[in-house]
Order: sequence, then structure tokens, then C-alpha cells
Amino acid sequence: MKTRIYKILKHTKVEGPGKRYCIWFQGCSRHCEGCWAKATWDFNGGTLYDTKEIVNDILLQKGIEGVTFLGGEPFEQPESLEYIAKEVKKAGLSIICFTGNQIEEIEYKYKNILKYIDILIDGEYQENKKNYSRPWVGSSNQKYHFLTNRYNEEEIKKYKNKIEVNIEKNGMIFINGMGDFEKISEMLNMPQSH
Repeated sequence: MKTRIYKILKHTKVEGPGKRYCIWFQGCSRHCEGCWAKATWDFNGGTLYDTKEIVNDILLQKGIEGVTFLGGEPFEQPESLEYIAKEVKKAGLSIICFTGNQIEEIEYKYKNILKYIDILIDGEYQENKKNYSRPWVGSSNQKYHFLTNRYNEEEIKKYKNKIEVNIEKNGMIFINGMGDFEKISEMLNMPQSH
């Protein structure tokens, strides 16, 4: 089985509790206004990976607490999402999954996947409800659903939104986490002072 991926970040501390392996799924049909991840929308973009190789790479990582699925929209590739989630869960790692869907839609269509997810964060990004006061979410309509007892609301209150800046081997800059990406972009485009 193949999975179309926008980006894999093997170690990050800003996409959920602890050090995490993050997978940005490629493809999203929602196209939320103000979405900062428009590069993940195209279903023909990104890179095709062998799904078993993704799982093997996750299991090789030392010291990670879990895996975070983002997008794009992870549930637009449900077979891959379920396979990776199932294998990750077997290894004792935690799973956080972001979706633009409402939990009721997921329960109706993909209930079998939910049993592997510890925290589901649902809801489309809504620019008119932009709010960075809670960890990992960008608008006030988005909700945390604690689907296992691994994490709880009290525990996640200790986390603050942060960003990471990664400079890749080819010189490209990749920024991840949660924050005001518009302001960050403006700052990065500012002329250097001498």
C-alpha cells in the first residue's frame, strides 16, 4: 500500500505531548480560508511512500512518545491512516490526529480508526475564530476529544503553543508548530539590518 505524504518530521516537540514523529498527509478537499498548509491540498502533490516503510521508520526512532497525524486531511487516506495507527499503537506509542471533520462524521464513517487515537482534534480552521490560546489549535471552534485515558485536559493545559524552524539539507526552511504564521512570514521577509 502507498501513502501520499506532504512531509515527515521524525522528531518534533511542538505537535503534541513529548517528542513526536509527525506525518503531514497530502490531499485535502476542505480548503479552509486562511489555511497555512495550502501546499498539502493537492491530491497529486507530495511524495508516495510505501506505508510499511513509514511504520518501520517510526519504530526505529528512539525516545519518541508518539505520532501526530496532520494534513492535508488524514482521513482522506483512511486505509493508510488506519494501518499506520494500528501498528504504532501496537508499539505502545501515543497517537494524536488532526481533522477538519467533526467527530460525529468520523464516528459514522471511520469508527474503526478512532480506537487507535488518543487525542482527536476536530474542526475546520476558521479564520474569523482565530485563537492561539490553546495548544496545537488555531481557531476557537476546534475541539479536543480524549478517546483514551492516556491524556486529559488538565495535562495538556501545561503546554504552550510554540514553533520550530528547521533548515533542511537543501537550504529550505520548514516551520511547524502553532503560532501566527502570517506575522512569522512577515518577520522572515524583513530586510536584514546592518
